[in-house]
Amino acid sequence: MALVRHSYNLASLRKIMASRLLTCSSFCSRSQPFSSSSSSFVSFPSPALLLHTRIKFRLRRFSTLLRTSPLLLSPRAFMSSSIATEAFQESPSSKAYGSEQIQVLEGLDPVRKRPGMYIGSTGSRGLHHLVYEILDNAIDEAQAGFASRIDVVLLADNSVSITDNGRGIPTDLHPVTKKSALETVLTVLHAGGKFGGSSSGYSVSGGLHGVGLSVVNALSEKLEVTVWRDGMEYQQKYSRGKPVTTLTSHVLLPESKDHQGTRIRFWPDKEVFTTAIEFDYNTIAGRIRELAFLNPELTITLKKEEEDPEKNQYNEYCYAGGLIEYVKWLNTDKKPLHDIVSFRKESDGITVDAAFQWCSDAYSDTLLGYANSIRTIDGGTHIDGMKASLTRTLNNLGKKSKMIKEKDISFSGEHVREGLTCIISVKVPNPEFEGQTKTRLGNPEVRKVVDQSVQEYLTEYLELHPDVLDSILSKSLNALKAALAAKRARELVRQKSVLRSSSLPGKLADCSATNPEESGILKNLGLRELKRVWKAILFCIYSAGGSAKQGRDRRFQAVLPLRGKILNIERRDEAAMYKNEEIQNLILALGLGVKGEDFKKEALRYHKIIILTDADVDGAHIRTLLLTFFFRYQKALFDEGCIYVGVPPLYKVERGKQAYYCYSDGELKKLQSSFPSNASYNVQRFKGLGEMMPAQLWDTTLDPEKRMLKQLVIEDAAEANVVFSSLMGARVDVRKELIQNSANLINLDQLDI
Repeated sequence: MALVRHSYNLASLRKIMASRLLTCSSFCSRSQPFSSSSSSFVSFPSPALLLHTRIKFRLRRFSTLLRTSPLLLSPRAFMSSSIATEAFQESPSSKAYGSEQIQVLEGLDPVRKRPGMYIGSTGSRGLHHLVYEILDNAIDEAQAGFASRIDVVLLADNSVSITDNGRGIPTDLHPVTKKSALETVLTVLHAGGKFGGSSSGYSVSGGLHGVGLSVVNALSEKLEVTVWRDGMEYQQKYSRGKPVTTLTSHVLLPESKDHQGTRIRFWPDKEVFTTAIEFDYNTIAGRIRELAFLNPELTITLKKEEEDPEKNQYNEYCYAGGLIEYVKWLNTDKKPLHDIVSFRKESDGITVDAAFQWCSDAYSDTLLGYANSIRTIDGGTHIDGMKASLTRTLNNLGKKSKMIKEKDISFSGEHVREGLTCIISVKVPNPEFEGQTKTRLGNPEVRKVVDQSVQEYLTEYLELHPDVLDSILSKSLNALKAALAAKRARELVRQKSVLRSSSLPGKLADCSATNPEESGILKNLGLRELKRVWKAILFCIYSAGGSAKQGRDRRFQAVLPLRGKILNIERRDEAAMYKNEEIQNLILALGLGVKGEDFKKEALRYHKIIILTDADVDGAHIRTLLLTFFFRYQKALFDEGCIYVGVPPLYKVERGKQAYYCYSDGELKKLQSSFPSNASYNVQRFKGLGEMMPAQLWDTTLDPEKRMLKQLVIEDAAEANVVFSSLMGARVDVRKELIQNSANLINLDQLDI
């Protein structure tokens, strides 16, 4: 779509800007696909499986009248003065504070008033969380032993239907609310059968607060519930948390009288969510896959219906091997040192399931934790217990087997876990999660149980399998030696710290702003490699970097030109990584510190890290190398929302004195169709950033009011780990298969060859 000029008055601009500030962490432009370049699939073979892209929006160019108006303020001044003044301007009514100012929210009003408190956000993440809430309820039925199948359907009208064959939600009259139990759990917060105790309907569950189903109901424009139990079928409809029909029932046919279960179908409310109501098949498939791994006796199906039946998607997930198959799937592209080790143990009512395997060609660890089938993204006591037990057990066995000869030397957790893929799943009767989104487990008793279980089983297993013990200890010893070899390099990194040195690393052109939240570093990575002589390539890269340095806003934008492709750290150890000059420049420029240290966002020199590459195959490759470095070196950067990708335009269309920039072939065609049939215009295809003059680079890629940025966050860490290992690992056959399977994501006519 072409850049179209719009006219706004100042009042409307304030409203638009204020609404954007509520949903965006920064001003970014446009809502477009990542790139129309054929190289996109090389970097992101399945975008939803690797990294979920949060797309920001921006205002288009102001009208000529507004730009010349004396009321016009700069973007920074506009944000800091007009909006702030409007937000904090006092009125006579705001000074009054009495009982009439105290609001009491009843029913489901708190959910609609503050939806982010219950589902995390009102963007794509919160939208998909609605599906997870209903799905987790069905999983709880399976964990209780009453359900063996769950069917998830993403319908063409953007509604979702989830059906299980469990016991069905009770429909009889509730003694307290005097409403049916079905209506109670759908309309009353903190009403459910998962609060524990002898009166609970579940001994183990992911639901704790009794708000999941009612929250989905409150945030849905429509919701239909169907329950089969006791030879009857019950139905009721709701809208935004309130029933619009009474509970109806009819007797099932004789051949279906034993059918039981629950089906929830809901339509998310467009008034609540700030993004388009569209569910991503791959995102939900990733969640369903891990649930199937965690519940080996359960079958889960996922179907996406399209208006064109030929485009329908369908998958069935059932893994009888459980966690063993999970680890095998994660290590598909790696060279294992031994067979997968797994065990299950129950103690004090807590069930521990674990599976782990070390690989010889991996230099980082993958440790995933689950509590009652809920993925604990931020870890918790079960993860802490696993780490402590692994480190202590292998150190004890290493000294006992004489592999560690020196008394003063011992393995750290980093050495022991290098190359490890581990899944730990615990079932806890009364789990203590942090928040409604359940990202961290807090039960202190779980750590003790996990610690003892891992130590007992691992010690017994490794003593019975000395060859496995030798291979694991050799891997840990190599990691220790590599760490010692990298010690001098790390100390060099510390000594060269930007805070201790007056000179900036590499060719970094710093910005004048001192507040990291305001400044952003652009890794401007030059042109595509054209098999030219080194001098010519160096000139092109310097030309691109020079344009960025000249075109940037020196107040808040820093530029770090990198020479071509950086080191692929997926295939190299720490020693090689720290010796690499480009990697050192990245670490020093950003203030990342040493790998393995606790991440501190306040130590970052820039809170917005923008990767800016050409829209071609080599640009996609360089972008993937950088993302691999950030993912393996400091994954917390994604969690904190610091990583962005800048999207340069593909075309420049000049018609008279007007210049339009198009970011895809679709935009170009739409712009051309808007011109008269006899119009005369010129189309320029950009091949690299170095082709642009500084003013063009600012106008298309650097200007916060016009640029297109994509924020990258990790939605599925397991899937991201697999894709990075496949793309950047040493196994050529696995990478080839991945690329071939992803070939359907591109248009062959757009191949840049």
